[in-house]
Amino acid sequence: MGMAIDRDDTQFHVLAVDDSLIDRKLIERLLKTSSFQVTAVDSGSKALEFLGLNNNDADDDEEYEQRDSNNESVSSDEDQDHQDLGLGVNLIITDYCMPGMTGYDLLKKIKKSSSFKDIPVVIMSSENIPSRINRCLEDGAEEFFLKPVQLSDVNKLRPHLMKGRSKDIDSSHKTTSTRLITSGN
Repeated sequence: MGMAIDRDDTQFHVLAVDDSLIDRKLIERLLKTSSFQVTAVDSGSKALEFLGLNNNDADDDEEYEQRDSNNESVSSDEDQDHQDLGLGVNLIITDYCMPGMTGYDLLKKIKKSSSFKDIPVVIMSSENIPSRINRCLEDGAEEFFLKPVQLSDVNKLRPHLMKGRSKDIDSSHKTTSTRLITSGN
C-alpha cells in the first residue's frame, strides 16, 4: 500500500547528498531534528537518479524509468512526472567535493532542468574558498555552508523552502484560474 505525499503538509522533504557517511548522517540528523523529511544519497549521480533526471543531461526529457517505494514503475516525459518522481523534494543540500560529480556540477544540472530549476540548492564544504563560494552562489545556490554544518545553519533553510512553497502555490493558483477562465465561456 503506497503513501500519498501531501504537498500542503508542513513537513518539507530535503534531498541530502554527501559521499562521507559521517557527514551524511550528521546532516540527516540535524534535518530530522528540525522536522524535515530526509532522503540521503552518497553521490550526485544517485541524486539525479532519485529525481528521475538523466545523469548525462539533466534537462533531457527522454523517457526514463524510476521505481518508487511501492516498486511500481513510472515512465513518462512530462515535467510534472519528473517532479512526482522527485517525491516532492523541496530542497537539495549537497557536499561540494565528491568523487565523480561535484556538488557544483549537481547544482548546474538541477538549475538546467525545467522540472527542478526552482528547487533551492544549498552547497556545503569543509573548505573556505571564496572564489568557489561566490561561483556557487552566482550560479544559483541559495546558501553555502561551511562544515561541520550546525543546527543554526539548518535553521536558515526554512525561508528558502517557504519561497519555493509560495511559487508552487502561485503556479497552482494560476493553473486553476486559467482553467476557470477558459472553461467559463
